[in-house]
Amino acid sequence: MKMLAKPLLSVVIPTYNYAAVLPRAVESVLTQLAEASAELLVVDDGSTDDTRQALDGLLAAHPGRFRIVHKSNGGAASARNVGLRETTGDYLLFLDADDELVAGALAALSEHLLAQPQARLVIGGHFSISPDGQRRQHVPAALPEQPLQRLRAYLLGKRLALSNGACAMHREVFTRGDYPEAFRSAEDIPVFAQALANYPCTLLAQPLALIHKHDDSLRHQFSHAKAGGLALVDEVFASQRLDVRFQVLKPEFYVQRSLSLFRSAYLAGDVAAAKEYFRAALKQDPCVLLKGTYVRKALRLWLGLRA
Repeated sequence: MKMLAKPLLSVVIPTYNYAAVLPRAVESVLTQLAEASAELLVVDDGSTDDTRQALDGLLAAHPGRFRIVHKSNGGAASARNVGLRETTGDYLLFLDADDELVAGALAALSEHLLAQPQARLVIGGHFSISPDGQRRQHVPAALPEQPLQRLRAYLLGKRLALSNGACAMHREVFTRGDYPEAFRSAEDIPVFAQALANYPCTLLAQPLALIHKHDDSLRHQFSHAKAGGLALVDEVFASQRLDVRFQVLKPEFYVQRSLSLFRSAYLAGDVAAAKEYFRAALKQDPCVLLKGTYVRKALRLWLGLRA
């Protein structure tokens, strides 16, 4: 494909202390740049491992093929926002540093976007790779036509899964709000939500990325989720992101978020936080008492059977 002065696609790889696997992600993109009108930017979010050396080695091996921005640590949202400001493509694809693009992904995305230029969010599929190497394919099967139903399917029904690395978003999406930097977990939900609710969306029914799963500790995962807590609900439903048409979903999302945090706190052994989140869900919707799995866990907590 002939390269344009302004690329169609900007691939941004935010990275923090992923020196061991970062070359895999970078090279999975570099091998495809000639097939599409695309650029690559790596944003080093203040890494303290050998990331700088790894990037220097990649630059030496691929001179002039990609750019790097080094910044102080601010989290994934901060790094993605730097990528948003420092790139020029009409569409952005954010690839996590421990993942990789499937061969031919950029060419397939470019072809899709040229055929459907109205799209502001393209939802592709992915392969999930478990720690033992098992691979599962996830391909989007259906996309509700109405914005409210799309949003419901994503936030509440879990029938619409979006993954970084397997989606491309037009810059126009970010005029409503960029990635909220106060959150170190689930920071992509507000952006995906505003894209689904307010802009034309299309499906690309093939895998675009390899998403590598990790055995991160439950306590480590929960510490980030707890820091954002229920404030994420207000961020998702902020008026500039989702107008009055979509606010009807907020109470149910609040309950779902509360129960999700309850479950994470329970598994991490944070009894006080688990009780707090269960109370929040119950106060919002007494029907939570009909959710047997959650109620059984809550009873164990209040009976002192879970330390």
